[in-house]
Amino acid sequence: MKPALPLPLRKAWILAIAALLASPAMARDEAVPLVHDTGQPGALLLAGEGHALPILTDPHDAEVVRRAAADLAQDIATVSGVKPVVRSGGPRGGNAVVIGTLGHNRAIDGLVARGRLSVSGLAGAWESFVIATVDRPWPGVDQALVIVGSDRRGTAYGAYELARAIGVSPWAWWADLPPRHRDALWLDAGLHRFGPPSVKYRGIFLNDEDWGLYPWAAQTYDPAYGNIGPRTYQRVFELMLRLKANTLWPAMHKTTRAFNADPANARLADSYGIVMGSSHAEAMLRNNVGEWKDDPARFNYATNRAGVRAYWDERARINAGYESLWTVGLRGLHDTGMVGAPTMAARQALLDQAIADQRAILDAHVPGGAARAGQIFVPYKEVLDIYRAGIHVPDNVTIVWPDDNFGYIRQFPSPAEAARSGGAGVYYHLSYLGYPLAYLWLYTTPPALVQEEMLRAYDAGARQLWMVNVGDIKPAEIGISHFLDLAWDVERWRGTSQHAYLAQWLGAAFGPQAGEAGADLLDAHFRLNMVRRPDHLEWPAHEEDRHLSSLTPAQVDARLGEMRRIAAHAEQVGQGLPADRRDAWFELVGFPLGAAAAANVRFFAAERFDEQVEVDPAAARSAEGAVAQAEADIAALTQRYNTGIAGGKWRGIMPAEPADSQWRIYRPRPVVTPAPLLRSSPQAFFQRVDSAPPARPDGLAPPREAAGWRWIDGIGPRGGALMAQAPGATMAFTLDRTAPGAAALDILPLFAQGDARSLHLAVALDDGPPQDIVVPRQVGDAAWVAGVLDNRLRLPLPFVLPAGHHRLRVVAQGSGIGVIALVDTSQP
Repeated sequence: MKPALPLPLRKAWILAIAALLASPAMARDEAVPLVHDTGQPGALLLAGEGHALPILTDPHDAEVVRRAAADLAQDIATVSGVKPVVRSGGPRGGNAVVIGTLGHNRAIDGLVARGRLSVSGLAGAWESFVIATVDRPWPGVDQALVIVGSDRRGTAYGAYELARAIGVSPWAWWADLPPRHRDALWLDAGLHRFGPPSVKYRGIFLNDEDWGLYPWAAQTYDPAYGNIGPRTYQRVFELMLRLKANTLWPAMHKTTRAFNADPANARLADSYGIVMGSSHAEAMLRNNVGEWKDDPARFNYATNRAGVRAYWDERARINAGYESLWTVGLRGLHDTGMVGAPTMAARQALLDQAIADQRAILDAHVPGGAARAGQIFVPYKEVLDIYRAGIHVPDNVTIVWPDDNFGYIRQFPSPAEAARSGGAGVYYHLSYLGYPLAYLWLYTTPPALVQEEMLRAYDAGARQLWMVNVGDIKPAEIGISHFLDLAWDVERWRGTSQHAYLAQWLGAAFGPQAGEAGADLLDAHFRLNMVRRPDHLEWPAHEEDRHLSSLTPAQVDARLGEMRRIAAHAEQVGQGLPADRRDAWFELVGFPLGAAAAANVRFFAAERFDEQVEVDPAAARSAEGAVAQAEADIAALTQRYNTGIAGGKWRGIMPAEPADSQWRIYRPRPVVTPAPLLRSSPQAFFQRVDSAPPARPDGLAPPREAAGWRWIDGIGPRGGALMAQAPGATMAFTLDRTAPGAAALDILPLFAQGDARSLHLAVALDDGPPQDIVVPRQVGDAAWVAGVLDNRLRLPLPFVLPAGHHRLRVVAQGSGIGVIALVDTSQP
C-alpha cells in the first residue's frame, strides 16, 4: 500500500475537494485516466498483488446498486485475475470500496454527517455520482473508495464508470471486446464528480426485430424461452446502464411476445432501474399487435371508447408501481393512422378526448396521478399535422418531436413549447422500416448528421427525452454509443468532428493506430453511403433508358473501386490485430464495409449488364460474373458473422438484405443472380473498377470558412457541409467558367426550426440583387422522397451562370440551410 499524504496536506486536499464539489460547474475531465497501473502518492490499490478490495453495499439500497456492485466485482476479476468479495453491510476493518446511494447507505451517510465526505450539489441532483477516495474513513480503515450516487441510477452509473476506467468497454459482451489484463489497478486520490446528464431521459427503441434480435434470442441465446424475454432483456438493461441510458421502448413486432405479457420483464426492468416506455404507436404501455385480443376493427376509440379505455386501464393498474414514461395519444393498431375520425376536426376532438381519458386512468392508479406521472406525446407522422391543427397537450406531458425516419428532424420546439413543465424531446432513427425504402441491414447514418440534428434540438430546448430507434442493436453499436454519449454530456462532444469521435471510440477498443485507420475507413463509408445507402440501391427507371441509377458509368466505376479498396483495407487491418480483437473489428468495421461494397457491386454490375448486353456481350457477361461473386461474398460475410465468429454466439442476428419477402414494398427488389451459362469470369469487370481513377467531385464545394457559417466534417455525400448559423448569413462560391450554363445548389434535406414549413434562401450573382428560393418541406411528397434517398435537395438556380470570373452569393434567410455543393447541370 502506498503511504498516505502527511496530515496537513491531507487536510488541505480535503478542503480543496469540498470546495470543488460545492461548485455545480465542477465535472471530471473524462479524458484524464482515473485508474493507473502504478500508484502515485495517496493512490488506492483496488486490485493487485494477489488481492482485491472488498465491495460493500447497504441492504436497504436499491437492487440495481447490488447488481452493479456484482458486475463491478466480476469486471475487476476479469481484468486483474482477483475477484473482490461483495458483501452487504458496513466496513469491518481494512480498505474497502463502498457503493451506495445518498440517504440509503448508512456508512456513506455517516461519512457525510461527520464531514468526511462533502456531497454539496449531489443531494437532489438527477442521476449524478461521485467517485472519491477518503482517508481514515472509519476506525481501522486507512483508505476507502466511495462511489455515491444522488439516486439509484446515479449510483449504478458510478460503479459502471469505474468498470470502464479499469478497461471494461460497455460493449465488452455485445461487441466481443474482452478487457485487457492489468497486474494492478491503482485509483487516483481525490474526488471526481459526474452528472447531471444533459438530457433527463436517454433511451433506445428495439424495433423491426423480426430479422435479427428475435431469431437470435429465440434460437441461439434463449431457446428455452423461444422469444425475446427476461434473459435477453437482462443483457439489454446491463448494456444500457453501462452506456448511462435509462429508458427502453421494448421490441414490439408480431413475432415478439409483448414485453408486459410476461410480468418477469417489468420486474427485471425495475431491478435494473430502467424506466419503461412504449413507442408512439403503443399508448399506455400497451403492445397493441400482441395484446389487443378483440376484433382489430374494434380498436377504434370513436366507436369503442369503453373497450379501448378498459384495455389501457388494465395496464395502468398492473404497472402503476413501476417507474414508467406513459405514452399518451392515439394511433392505429400497428403503427398505422388513427381510425374513426374522417375529418381534421374529428381527429382533433378524438385525440383530445383520448389524452384526457388516459390521464384520468393515471389519476386512478399511479401514485401522484397524472400530475406526477411521466408522460410523453409523440406527434409522429400524421399526428404531427393534427398537433399543428391544434390539440390540447397538458403542460406536464413531454412533446417528443420525431425525425422524418431518415435522420432529419421534422420540427423543433418553440421557446414556449420548450418552457413547458414537461419540456420537449426527440425520437430519432438509426434504423427504419417504411416508406419509401427501409434501411434495416447496415449502420450507415453518419454520426456527423446525428450530432448536428441533436445539437439543433438540444439548443432549441429538447432536453427531456432522447429516444433512438436502433433496430436489432447490432450492427449499430458505434451509433448507439454516439447518440447516448451526446445525451449524457452534450458539451463534451460539441465541436468534436465525426473523425475525431470515431478515432477515440475505435482507439479505446483497438488501440490508437487501428483507431485512426478505422476512423478513416468509416469516414469514407459514411460519405459513400450518403450518396445511396446499400438498402436504397434502387432508382425509378427512365423511359427507354437501361441505365437505371442516376450515376454515370465513370462515377459507378470510381464508387465501386473505392468501396472495394476500403473493404479490403478494413480486412487487412483486422487481420493485423491481436486474435482477441479480430471478431470485434469484423463486427464493427469489417462486416459493414465488406457488405456495403458487395451490395454495391451486386447492384451496379447488374445494371452494367443491362447497359452492355447488346453492345458488348463479353463485358456484360463479366459484369454478370461480378453479380454472382458479390452475392457469394454477401453470403460468406453473413455466414461468418452468424457462425464464424465468437464461437457462433451471434447465430441468427445478421440476415442479408432483403432477407425475405415481408414488407416488400419498402425493401429493394432482389437482384437476380444470373445462371452460370450467362456469366463469365468477373476479372475484367473488377479490373475496370479497381483501376478507375478517383471520382471527380460532383460540383464545386463551398468554402470551409464563411462568417455566420460553420463547416461540418463528415456530413453530406461530399464529406462536409457548410451550415448557416443564423438567418442573414452569407457565403460565396468563386467561379471561373469557360462557358455559360445552368447550375443548381445542393443542400441537405433538413427542416427549418420554428413554425416555418419551408426552407428559405436567396442567391445573387456578383453584385446583382438576391433572388429568393423557397423550398417547401412536406414529408411524403416527391421532393422529400428524393431528398432522403439522395441525402440532398437539388435546387436549380433561377438564372444561367455566365462565362468568366464570377461570385455567387448564397444567403440563408431562415434556419436549416446546409450547403453541400454548386453543381453544373448544363450537361446531362
